[in-house]
Amino acid sequence: MTTGTQDGLSTHTADPAATYFGYDVIDFYAPGLKRWQTSEWTPTNPKRFLPVSVTGSACALSCDHCQSNVLHGMASVGTGEDLFTVASRLHAQGSKGLLVSGGSTRTGGVPLLPHLAHVPRIRDELGMSVVVHSGVVSPKLAMALADAGVDGVMLDIIGAEETIRDVYHLDLTPADFDTSLGLLADNGLRIIPHIVLGLHYGKFLGEHNALEMLLRHPVSTLILVVLVPLVGTPMAHLPPPPNDEVISFFGTARQAAPQLPINLGCARPMGEAKLELDHAAVDLGLNGIAYPADGVIEYAATKGRTPRLYEYCCSLTWAGDENAYDRVEVG
Repeated sequence: MTTGTQDGLSTHTADPAATYFGYDVIDFYAPGLKRWQTSEWTPTNPKRFLPVSVTGSACALSCDHCQSNVLHGMASVGTGEDLFTVASRLHAQGSKGLLVSGGSTRTGGVPLLPHLAHVPRIRDELGMSVVVHSGVVSPKLAMALADAGVDGVMLDIIGAEETIRDVYHLDLTPADFDTSLGLLADNGLRIIPHIVLGLHYGKFLGEHNALEMLLRHPVSTLILVVLVPLVGTPMAHLPPPPNDEVISFFGTARQAAPQLPINLGCARPMGEAKLELDHAAVDLGLNGIAYPADGVIEYAATKGRTPRLYEYCCSLTWAGDENAYDRVEVG
């Protein structure tokens, strides 16, 4: 709820009667997905955690919010290479973890199967964490992910058929995403669902359904991100979703799942909008923030939440296992 203002921005508080998971601390993340720093925090190794695309810049869907733009900044598995070769090269440059992703097929999944045989070697010989972005999951893929021993599986959960059709250009329904969650759970995988707020051309449509859907499954961590309209896409001219709607959803998610780790992920608008969203994430009891706006670490401390800084992906938060990723001491 809104309780007042600070520095011209709305401030918010979580329900004082609720007991939220890990409310006395808050984790901040700066993986090496992009170069970033603030006056409060300069990461020591920008290559610590990197994304790898198994399809290069190719994607069969050309979704309206992305148009393959996100793939362009990733390392790629090139011709004549395999995933272990790429991982070895990145490991030699200082990487300690990978997000294995890529463009989608026409059926909504990332073509991971040919690459999963290399995951055990990457984890065992290189000591690297491996999380994957799966897209829609088939029974065969779910079993293969479990056999490979991936550390976690990320996937966007879409709760509106119109968004699946119009934005993703897929002939699927929300039930297919529900099925994917069930398959991952049945195979004992750590599930890290993402909800993209405002995905339907900057408007909310299906986010609450997506939340209800994923909470029926044993998910590890929920990641909330906010649509950022990208240049060169059909959404480039659109505004992001209104901050008040985004913040309201933060509160809804927190109250719906008081014991689930919920993080604010990498994607969200910049500038004053980002600062307001980050303040709200602190106030409403979210557990972590990736790439916090300048001043937010100190802001969290003033709210009685002990900051912890990690140079790793905000998906690696399961079970409070601090050995799963490197921690940077504050101060």
